[in-house]
Amino acid sequence: MLKLLGYNEKEISRSKYEVDGIPPLGEAIPLGLQHIFAMFASNIAVGIIVAGVAGISGSDLTIMIQCAMFIAGIATLNQCYPLWRCGGKLPIVMGTSFGFLPTNIAIASGYGISGLLGATLVGGIFGAVLGFFLKPLRKFFPTIVTGTVVLTIGLSLLPTGITSMAGGSGSPTFGSPKNWIVGIIVLFVVLALNQFTKGFTKTSSILLGIIVGYIICIPLGMVNFDAVKEASWFALPKPFHFPIEFKWGAIAPMLIMFIVTTVETVGDVSAITMGGAGREATDRELSGSIINNGLSSVFAAIFNGLPTTSFSQNVGMIAFTKIMSRFVVAIGAIFLLLAGLIPKLGALVSTIPSSVIGGACLVIFSQITLTGIGMLTSKPLTDRDKVIIGLSLAFGIGLTQVQGAMDNFPQFLKLIFGGSGIVIACVIAIILNIAIPQKEDEVEESA
Repeated sequence: MLKLLGYNEKEISRSKYEVDGIPPLGEAIPLGLQHIFAMFASNIAVGIIVAGVAGISGSDLTIMIQCAMFIAGIATLNQCYPLWRCGGKLPIVMGTSFGFLPTNIAIASGYGISGLLGATLVGGIFGAVLGFFLKPLRKFFPTIVTGTVVLTIGLSLLPTGITSMAGGSGSPTFGSPKNWIVGIIVLFVVLALNQFTKGFTKTSSILLGIIVGYIICIPLGMVNFDAVKEASWFALPKPFHFPIEFKWGAIAPMLIMFIVTTVETVGDVSAITMGGAGREATDRELSGSIINNGLSSVFAAIFNGLPTTSFSQNVGMIAFTKIMSRFVVAIGAIFLLLAGLIPKLGALVSTIPSSVIGGACLVIFSQITLTGIGMLTSKPLTDRDKVIIGLSLAFGIGLTQVQGAMDNFPQFLKLIFGGSGIVIACVIAIILNIAIPQKEDEVEESA
């Protein structure tokens, strides 16, 4: 089995801190599960939101959720163990992207789920092509750009962590003391285990924090098992359950979003190698990861799913735990596949309250922010760097905080920039990096 995965059995490392390390299953399973628990709710939430806009419910919604888990498992497994040039050979967790959500909602409103799936398929092909040409394009993504994107990702996720701790957006108990107490208990358990223990309890601190929070929530009446009772035991994903239509008005904004998510993936992969291994990502790792982004989205469209990309919360987890083993993440991917084939299993994980996830993820999101800061301050910042970072954050974070600021913009611009500070910061950073010339002494230092 290990030979099939490309391992030389005589040279196998058991270290979970190495990319090719294979820790014992007793360690790998819980470590893989904590990666999945951190992203599970977000992975299915996007589909639920878009389904509401497109008027999808009942068994059709169940199929969308099932496919989201199945596709995430396949894409994650391929990132860990590439096929040809598809996959980064890194511990990258894939899932349905929140970054596409505003664009998905707008397309679903105007063209329905069929138009959205058609745009996802074409956009995925385009995204994969970008991966093949990454090497000549990489000059547009220096550390000043990728570091700014990673920092913006972290800052953008912090409100999400707070929202989850308060009970989750739209929850009837949002902001209740009960939610806050549970979230804070989980946060303190994670920190205490990570800072004051060693071995398994330290590296599995996030998983153990989630388990403690879940146990507390059951007697408090915060866990509803109805979805588990109603879910079936086994179901195969159904390709082309929804017909696919190709509409240029839907495809155009999706193509632009795949350019943006390419830069976001460059930032995520750079953050993984920098935060977990203290090095820059290679061209091969970046190219394979982006190709996987595109082709997994094509696969998603065929199986009734939405665009997929690397999950930033798992990037933060690697920076927090320093565990780089792709074998560990592959174990988590297998769990995702099982959740896609055994709906009861997926339904059980989905019962974890938002406050529990929020308490664990707030630590992770803070680590993403710090990883971005670390990338940007790896060398002294020049005046040019400060302008690029400052204006990118000013527009990326500031503009999305002001409601109505873009109401009079053309619709296609609102589709692209209206809901994502990451997109805005990314575009601003790329433009300023090209437009503002480096001084001779800065060029020499950079070289």
